[in-house]
Amino acid sequence: MRTAYTSTSDRTEDRYPSRGGRSAAIRERQDPVVYAKKDEDSPIAPTLVRRYKKLGFLLLKGVFSAEEVTAFQAESDRLRRDPGIQASGERITELGSGDVRSVFKVHAISPVFSKLASDTRMAGMAQYLLGDQVYIHQSRLNYKSGFRGKEFYWHSDFETWHVEDGMPRMRALSMSIILTENTDNNGPLMLIPRSHKHYVVCEGETPENHFKASLKKQEYGVPSDDCLSQMAKAGGIVVAKGKPGSMIIFDCNILHGSNGNISPYPRSNVFIVYNALSNRVGAPFCDKPPRPEYISSRACIEPITPLKPEKLNE
Repeated sequence: MRTAYTSTSDRTEDRYPSRGGRSAAIRERQDPVVYAKKDEDSPIAPTLVRRYKKLGFLLLKGVFSAEEVTAFQAESDRLRRDPGIQASGERITELGSGDVRSVFKVHAISPVFSKLASDTRMAGMAQYLLGDQVYIHQSRLNYKSGFRGKEFYWHSDFETWHVEDGMPRMRALSMSIILTENTDNNGPLMLIPRSHKHYVVCEGETPENHFKASLKKQEYGVPSDDCLSQMAKAGGIVVAKGKPGSMIIFDCNILHGSNGNISPYPRSNVFIVYNALSNRVGAPFCDKPPRPEYISSRACIEPITPLKPEKLNE
């Protein structure tokens, strides 16, 4: 299924305006969190579905076996060192150190991660929670090297995907597989529970080719200090720690980020972002050209049809 949305004439109604000279603000979410209708069809326990709806994320332990994790780790190391990926621009390095920060489009360049992205434990759950066929909006490996790994500042993925990619509604989610142990000390993912129920309007104008800078250090599309303080006061901050093979599922609109890693212990995770087929991207809402295909799928969208997954226990 091919799509090509590039002009403002293709744009749908902007239900979530942000940036463009607007003042920082907190708005109510207009979309559901869970689109599924029947608990009995859930690939995970209904209690987990309700927890996800309430908090905006889940941490599931031991989803993938040690053997599977070993294969993911080997492929992650291979992609980080692949000279062809370095030349493609799909490998992002840290400011200053030059250490690898991210490798994008891993579902398309790696047979191992292509298979993972279609795994029923992930795609089946995404399809259920989003209540639609799903496709991969974005995939990436995130590395945070020991001693010099930089932070990922607080943000809502949806705010960026909406403004810069043209994602119309909040009908997407991320799944992150922990590849190396995420501890208190090596810059693990932090989330603000319940923040997904509000939309935080960000200040500033979106620069030209913003992705070139934001993938290294994001300075636009980040909430104000006051908005962050209000969200954290209401929901607190949770650190998503876990062993290799654990999986973090989080709503597209939840506020999250991570500290820098000054410990000797590197951290790496693989992310797969699923979007509902009915929610595929259109024209960006910032009057700028779309971001590259490796960051936001739009030229070729292929729905995933997973087999019925086995239930996962708490």
